[in-house]
Amino acid sequence: MNLNSLRKSFPVVKHSLFANTAAIGLMSEELLEWRQEHDLDFLIGGSDMKMESFQMISGVRDTLGKFLGCDRNRIALSPNFSLALNTVLEGLPKDNNILLLETDYPSVNWPFESREFKLTYAKLDENVERNIEEKLNNEKIDVLAFSIVQWQNGLRISGDFLKYIKEQYPDLLLIADGTQFCGAFEFNFDDSGIDILGGSGYKWLLSGTGNGYMLFSERATDRLRPKSTGFNSVNGNLEAKGEFRLAKHLEPGHLDSLCFGSLDFSVKKLMDWDIKNIEKHNKGLMDLASQEFLALGLLNEGVVNRKTHGNILNIRGGDELYLYLSNNNVCCSQRGGGIRLSFHLYNSESDINRIVEILKSAPSSLASIKN
Repeated sequence: MNLNSLRKSFPVVKHSLFANTAAIGLMSEELLEWRQEHDLDFLIGGSDMKMESFQMISGVRDTLGKFLGCDRNRIALSPNFSLALNTVLEGLPKDNNILLLETDYPSVNWPFESREFKLTYAKLDENVERNIEEKLNNEKIDVLAFSIVQWQNGLRISGDFLKYIKEQYPDLLLIADGTQFCGAFEFNFDDSGIDILGGSGYKWLLSGTGNGYMLFSERATDRLRPKSTGFNSVNGNLEAKGEFRLAKHLEPGHLDSLCFGSLDFSVKKLMDWDIKNIEKHNKGLMDLASQEFLALGLLNEGVVNRKTHGNILNIRGGDELYLYLSNNNVCCSQRGGGIRLSFHLYNSESDINRIVEILKSAPSSLASIKN
C-alpha cells in the first residue's frame, strides 16, 4: 500500500508542512466521523448507549493486544502514561534501586525522583547502551526505566540490547515509555524483554488525547503491589472486592468511551495500513531527512548515525530559526536546545525537500548551516 495516498485523510498536511507528530499526532477525517457518530449516539441513546459502550472499551484491550503483542488480561487502560506510571510506582517497594537516563522525558524520571527510591543515572548520548551496561555491571540495580525513543532528539534504545540485558540480568525490571515509539515501529511486547510498557495514544497512534495504556509481563505481576482500587476494578461486581488482576488496579474508575473508542479506531486503522508498511515508509523519510540535514551541518552525527533511531530529528537552531520556519508554514517544536522535527505516515519526501529549501533560504545568521 502506498501511504502517500493517505495524506488526503489528514487535512492539516494540505495547508502546512507538518513535522510535529512528536508533539501531537494528527486526527484523520475518518476518526472525526467516528467521534461525531459516537456523540450523536449518546445524544439520542443516553445511558443505554453508555452502558453498551463498556463492552466496546473492553474490546480495546483485544485491539492493543493484537497490535502490540500482549495478552489482553495484562493490558491496563489509563487516560495517559503519566497517571499510569505514578499508579504503578505506588506498588513498587521503596527499597528498589532505580537506574534512569539523564535528561529523559520528565514524565519518566520525575515520578521516581519524587519518591524515596535510590536513584542512579546513565549518560544519555550515542553510547547509551554501553553507559547502561556499565552501570548494571558496577552497581546493584533493581529497575531500569527509560523511553524507547527519546523525546528531544529521537535516539532509540536498541531492541536487541534490551533482550540482551534481560538475559544477563533476569531479575532486572524493565519499565519503558513507548509513547514516541508505538505506532511508528513494529513491536511485540512479549518478545521484547520489557516488563512494563506504557504510552499515551495522542502522538504516533493518532488517537487524540485522553487515552493511554500499560502492558505487563507475567513477571511484573509478582513485583508490584499497587493499592489503587475502585468499583471499576471489579467491573461493578460487589462480591469481587480485592479479587482482580494487576492491570485493573490502574482502572479504579470509569473510562471515557469517546477517548478509548478513538484509540481503538485509530489502532485498527494502523493495522489496516500495516505497521510494516508504515515503518518502511517512515524509514525512507528519516533516511532522506538525515542525509539532507547532515549535509547542511544541522545534526549531531553521533546520534543519527546509530543503527537504530526514532522518527525524530533535532537540528541546530535557536529562536530566530524557529520563527523563520514557523513563518514559512513549518510546524515543529523547540526542544533540547534545538528545533525538533518529526515525520510520520502522512508525511512525504516532498515535505522534507520543501523544509530543506526553506532552511537553505534562511539568513546565515539563523542557522549553523556551514558549520
